[in-house]
Amino acid sequence: MRLPTKSLAIITSLVLVACLVSNCAHAEESVSQRPNVLWIYVDDMSDWLGCNGDSLAQTPNIDRLASSGVLFENAFMPSPVCSTTRSALITGTMQTTFGLHQHRTMIKDPLPENVVTVPELFREAGYLTFNEAKDDYNFARPREQMYSPEFERPGFKSHLPGSDLSWLAQLRGKRFFGQIQLAGGKWGGETGSKFPSSSRIAEDEVSVPPQYPDNKIFRNAIARHYEQIAYTDQQVGAIIDALKEYDLWETTIVFFFTDHGSPLPRSKQFLYEEGTRVPLIIRIPERFSSTASQPAVRTDLVSGIDISTTTLALAGFDIPGYMEGHDLLSASQQPRKYVISARDRCGIAVDRIRAVRTNQFRYIDNETNDRPLYQSQYRDRFPTIVELRTLFEAGELSPLQASYHDAGSRPAEELYDVIADPHQINNLAANPDFQSTLESHRQLLREWRATTRDHGLIPESKASLRLVYDQAKGRCPAPEFDIFREEDSRPTGDE
Repeated sequence: MRLPTKSLAIITSLVLVACLVSNCAHAEESVSQRPNVLWIYVDDMSDWLGCNGDSLAQTPNIDRLASSGVLFENAFMPSPVCSTTRSALITGTMQTTFGLHQHRTMIKDPLPENVVTVPELFREAGYLTFNEAKDDYNFARPREQMYSPEFERPGFKSHLPGSDLSWLAQLRGKRFFGQIQLAGGKWGGETGSKFPSSSRIAEDEVSVPPQYPDNKIFRNAIARHYEQIAYTDQQVGAIIDALKEYDLWETTIVFFFTDHGSPLPRSKQFLYEEGTRVPLIIRIPERFSSTASQPAVRTDLVSGIDISTTTLALAGFDIPGYMEGHDLLSASQQPRKYVISARDRCGIAVDRIRAVRTNQFRYIDNETNDRPLYQSQYRDRFPTIVELRTLFEAGELSPLQASYHDAGSRPAEELYDVIADPHQINNLAANPDFQSTLESHRQLLREWRATTRDHGLIPESKASLRLVYDQAKGRCPAPEFDIFREEDSRPTGDE
């Protein structure tokens, strides 16, 4: 029997509505079965952990997290300083790709229209998103667009051990992507000072690497960083306990990582192992795990932007084409052959350094070697920096330690065998036995630049540099600021 046109239209409409309802229900069910994701994101902290083989570290909570998850022993951040690393991870791209590479960017431009941040992708899928405290992005984007305004965000220290963690209760029954920021190497203890006043690790227990003088100042700084790490471990334990208390532990994938290395002079802001190597752990509840994500220790090379891509993949999202990271847990993903890290302007210190890390070697390209490695900048007041400058003026540093203060001693290129030389003190760049290795790493850097359009090759705008100069009240010794000194010294008005 042939139905009248009007009846057929009504039936067709009902079928379409039923399909839409079914699809919506299926979509909601699909989202409800997806995992939550939490980034425990730590400031300024090296990978001195028990699970990484450090016998002095007191990190039982982080070690337990590692034993129930995947521990990545060779994870390196795209930058050795906060804002550039954080801009890279939240977009899943190298900070140099979209001009987010100056720490800190003084004129914040919007991201390209097609670039959507990680939390925005989760929000589009119906997730609640939040960031507890610091973000530090080098681009302009409304935070209410990235993070759910209905989430009652606590204050910076609300997640510390002994504090009220009841704010996590609002996450029950919801799907969320969240970040909890921990102070790590910025933690100053109960007194609010820059560093904890004492440490559970004695100064005579620590080892001082050869790039630093072995004296009380540096032993104290290293011991205090162990204390910062131990305190961070307590915070991690409190977060885990709260996730369990509010029935979130078995539905939440937890990432633990830091944005770069410790505050020590050659660590933070520089592209040696100590500046870019970070701890990375991914713990996946059993209901979401696969063979690839069972408890394991991985030694393959990881870039920090792989965290972004892996986060999306674990939540079942398609990876946007602009993202440059790898899915670390994909069975089809080939191990990285190398990782790139980049350092550009850090406050008033204008610089451009690139590093290529392969399985055995670290290659560093110093493109502004007309100035010392340790340029004047905000860390000048740190006790370790004060000590180094004092000893340098007195001629009491070793040739290696003194070379970081002398522009004439800064090499254009550095090459280190990180297996044989873990502290990177023996530069092989001029060694004829390593010339083929040097050239192969140069070529990797050239290829990466050509592929990603490294914005570091574009000079920073005069307007942006002027803002840096004005904010620093003219205390900017880098030659890029000479033009402003000249402008400010010119007479004004009629003579």
